[in-house]
Amino acid sequence: MTTGALDLPDTSRLEVDDAKEELRKVLRSHRRAHHQHPSSGHTAACEALTEHALEAVAGAANVATFVSVGAEPCTRLLLERLHETGVKVLLPVLGPHLARCWGLFQGSEDLAERAPRRPPEPSGPTLPAEAVRHVDALLIPALAVDCDGRRLGQGGGWYDRMLPLRASGTHTFAIIHPEELVTGPLPVEEHDEPVDAVITAQEWFLLATGSPAQTRSPEP
Repeated sequence: MTTGALDLPDTSRLEVDDAKEELRKVLRSHRRAHHQHPSSGHTAACEALTEHALEAVAGAANVATFVSVGAEPCTRLLLERLHETGVKVLLPVLGPHLARCWGLFQGSEDLAERAPRRPPEPSGPTLPAEAVRHVDALLIPALAVDCDGRRLGQGGGWYDRMLPLRASGTHTFAIIHPEELVTGPLPVEEHDEPVDAVITAQEWFLLATGSPAQTRSPEP
């Protein structure tokens, strides 16, 4: 299991919304100070995270994931590797009237910023939100995850809508920096759905109540 988790402030006395916002401020500040997205090429952390992610979703024919930006763990190399091996990759896109939809990744050269303050998106047909029902795995962003699988997102609500649409038994993996796996508990609301596993540049593992159920590929 990843060690060196961040020491987050006690927000137990706050309302859930306020607690989430307080933690987001702390986690975003830490990311800006300690992580930098590669401007070109791929770092050793990109390579390691990619290898762990490919192992985690081995055998999947269809995957939904995201394009990393800013200080997020880098997924750009992962996208390329999945595409090279013939895996169909769905990425979040804004559809008509700002509908939350999906687009098919067609290579890094096809990605472009097609909406203000949005991650790069693929061109091509827009797929409805329900397209996520056909993926074998979801690899999603998070600011932090605790050992019971509670996930703290950016607050935009994208995955609050998408996760309930996935097929029964489809695993959800949160991609985070190693220290963002915290002991918790993180604040949650009724609509928040837990993740099944965590992928970092150090390792990946399935989560069980209170502790990792299975650990794979730890870095020496």
